[in-house]
Amino acid sequence: MDIVPTELRHTRACLLCSLIKTTDQFEADGCDNCEEYLQMKGNRDMVMDCTSSSFDGMIALMTPEDSWVAKWQRTSRCTKGCYAISVTGHLPKGIVQELKSRGIQYRSRDTSTNS
Repeated sequence: MDIVPTELRHTRACLLCSLIKTTDQFEADGCDNCEEYLQMKGNRDMVMDCTSSSFDGMIALMTPEDSWVAKWQRTSRCTKGCYAISVTGHLPKGIVQELKSRGIQYRSRDTSTNS
C-alpha cells in the first residue's frame, strides 16, 4: 500500500483529513485515515464526492505525532503521508450528517472561504 502519491498528476486530497493520493490509489485502498467513515475503497463515486483535485500546498509527514506542523494542520493522529494545507470543497451534507451521528465533528479544510 503506497501512502505517497505515485504521480503528481491526477492527485486528489481527502476532504476530511487532507491526505493526498492519486484517484486510483483512493479507489484501490481508500483513505488511510478515513476509510471507516467514508468507504471510498472500490467506489469511484465516493472518491469523487469525498476528495478534491483542488488543493493548496503539500506537507510530507513522516512522524505526525511529533510534528508541530501536524498539530497545526490537525493531522497529528493521522498516518504518514502527504497532506494538503488547504482543500477546496466540502463533503456532501449526507456524509456530514452521518459523521455527526457518529460523534465526529467535520471541519472543512477549505481556507478559500469563511465557511
